[in-house]
Amino acid sequence: MNRTMIFGEALDLFETVLEYRRHLHSQAELSFEERLTGDYIAQVLEREGIRFSRIADTGVLARIDGYTSSKRTVVLRADIDALPVTEQTGLPFASTHEGVMHACGHDMHAAALLGALLLLRNHRDLFQGTIFGLFQPGEEVNPGGASLVLQEEPFADFDVVAVIGEHVEPDLPTGSVGFRAGKYMASSDEVRIAVRGQGGHAALPHRLKDPVVAAAAMITSFQQIVGRNADPRVPTVFSIGRVIADGATNVIPDKVEMEGTLRTFEERWRTDARERIRAVADGVARAYGVEADVNISEGYPCVVNDTALVALGRTVCMELLGRESVVKLGLRPTAEDFGYYTQRYPSLFFRLGVGYADGHSAGRLHTSAFNPDEKALCYGMAILAALAMRILELPKQDIAESSASRSE
Repeated sequence: MNRTMIFGEALDLFETVLEYRRHLHSQAELSFEERLTGDYIAQVLEREGIRFSRIADTGVLARIDGYTSSKRTVVLRADIDALPVTEQTGLPFASTHEGVMHACGHDMHAAALLGALLLLRNHRDLFQGTIFGLFQPGEEVNPGGASLVLQEEPFADFDVVAVIGEHVEPDLPTGSVGFRAGKYMASSDEVRIAVRGQGGHAALPHRLKDPVVAAAAMITSFQQIVGRNADPRVPTVFSIGRVIADGATNVIPDKVEMEGTLRTFEERWRTDARERIRAVADGVARAYGVEADVNISEGYPCVVNDTALVALGRTVCMELLGRESVVKLGLRPTAEDFGYYTQRYPSLFFRLGVGYADGHSAGRLHTSAFNPDEKALCYGMAILAALAMRILELPKQDIAESSASRSE
């Protein structure tokens, strides 16, 4: 399938896929609540004659078989959940669900995947094996929909040669894509700490066990975990983003609650860092005569891209878009539950440009004004379809590293 053909067909599908995107955007739903979203995707697939089943409760798994049966499989994944953000774009198809918005582009991901499946359905005579379209729920919150999908073992009877995911990127112009081989996105853990003391009148602190002062000392001490314990060659972030001390000008409370996030790029250090957080909290608490209850919710692993798949992806996109449109990405301390797939299968996660050519801003991800260039849908669906078919053309040993080379 040459460049002219695939883009011509993607352009022909644009109005249809645009309708998909706008409908999904208007009915944005929170993580693991994507029932209308999943039902709509299922309706589209049924209308288009594409096999599907439900997965992870609110998700959908579509399947297209090539001209000959084979266990060799490519999985194309799109997330479908939205964020608790009140939309302020003023768009005519803005979210009708108050306080919920597709502020991270998951509506773009799902619509592009639907378009890619239409392209693949029309050209199943060009590939052997099976291509799955995975519309995955719950990417934005723990435990992550990817972990629930994998618990169901939907690909147990297949030889998965690649899992492919794309994510919109407003800092890249439409028509461009970004790749990074190896470690790309950070792990993420949620940290919650309750500091318990003995509150009372703020004018009589000598009679109290002040959890506010202890919590402040704890936050300051936590910075030494990164500054003096982390290998400087391993990017690490530990940030406390929420502190609740429900006292008053003259009242010291009995308890202070804190919440934060730990991000890093190495699993062994990630484990050590969690233990350091507990040790620091315990040590400071004892020094200040209070107690600290530490709860660390283990989140997503690092996203680690298969080097050979990245090389192939860059080649395919250079053929489709031109060499100048393919860029190298840096490490990204944000997290993605796509990391679960990278632990299990050869995987590729890339960035799809959605910035406007005229220079006006598409906004930032996770903000109420995020408004990506919808023309990027043509590129997104074309790249996914072209990648899936190219991967199935090649022997597995030519496109994927061994599991040993992907491990830490």
